[in-house]
Amino acid sequence: MRTKAMRVGCLLAALPLSQSALADWTVNMAPGVTDVSRDIYGLHMTILWICVAIGVVVFGVMFWSILAHRKSKGYKPANFHEHTWVEITWTIIPFAILVGMAIPATATLLDMYNTDDAAIDVKVTGYQWRWKYDFINEEFGYFSNLATPRDEIYNRLEKNENYLLEVDNPLVLPVGQKIRFLMTANDVIHSWWVPALGVKKDAIPGFINETWAKIEEPGIYRGQCTELCGKDHGFMPIVVKAVPQEEYDAWVQEQIAMAEKERELTSKEWTLEELMARGETAYNTNCAACHQADGSGSPPTFPALAGSAIATGAVEDHLDVVVNGVSGTAMQAFGPQLSEVDLAAVITYERNAWGNDTGDMVTPKQVLDYKNAQ
Repeated sequence: MRTKAMRVGCLLAALPLSQSALADWTVNMAPGVTDVSRDIYGLHMTILWICVAIGVVVFGVMFWSILAHRKSKGYKPANFHEHTWVEITWTIIPFAILVGMAIPATATLLDMYNTDDAAIDVKVTGYQWRWKYDFINEEFGYFSNLATPRDEIYNRLEKNENYLLEVDNPLVLPVGQKIRFLMTANDVIHSWWVPALGVKKDAIPGFINETWAKIEEPGIYRGQCTELCGKDHGFMPIVVKAVPQEEYDAWVQEQIAMAEKERELTSKEWTLEELMARGETAYNTNCAACHQADGSGSPPTFPALAGSAIATGAVEDHLDVVVNGVSGTAMQAFGPQLSEVDLAAVITYERNAWGNDTGDMVTPKQVLDYKNAQ
């Protein structure tokens, strides 16, 4: 027993010396990098100190009454029924406090919902489990996927500083411009939350919710989906990269050029090796979370693709499943999510990986013709 007590004592003594104990942490909100986020922080602190003051007064009076009028000092409980002025007082004072809270809260809410005069409109669409950003004015868009390696997720590698908060394509925005976000979802309810921007808005299928931000400082700002949207809810991070206007303009032109190049790839003559290489990347980004990197799946919800009837059967059936999804199951429609090139590549990869070896090659032109025929 004494040995166990000594071990526990040594363990407790070592805790303050651990790296986790020395890590930077806080229990309060952060002010953020937008006017709205600072207004929210200021409102939070104002309400907090009002509540602290109320608590000090109420508990102070209560404890003073208990100690100063205790039975041991000879006090006897008073016997009274009503007191008009007391009732008026304890009605007016809380009412005045609530009004004092409501005025700054209302002003902050009105500012949060005012999306007028935005310089840039970005449509944010939630998918299981990724975000799509469409720049409406510039007419291009892209997906943002989790970039944390699966080896870190499955504890085969040490987790890095931004574990589960890394993406392949961050949302790039200019500083000093008012950005309007149009929030929606493709499948289930998601919620786009970036604390430093003071933005948290639900993305609901069939609805468009609006919010905005005006970022004042360049930097990387991270967030997450805060709606329980499925088994990979924790693997749906948000990364916003705020840059100066000149850098943003150059990035926009680069994205427009890349979008045009992607459209041109649809008519390119592809080889099986090229499609397999691109398909492996597309599969690991969009499909491996459910069907596993080795195609073994997670039955019965996510069936194996290695040796499956779909991946080794008719090409048309395989196209239908990938493009249109399977109603009533977790298999979503990737037709609206992936380009014709990526759809062709991932289908080709699935039909020739993990020992399937069908020899089939699905081209982007076939995918385009299939989608147009629907």
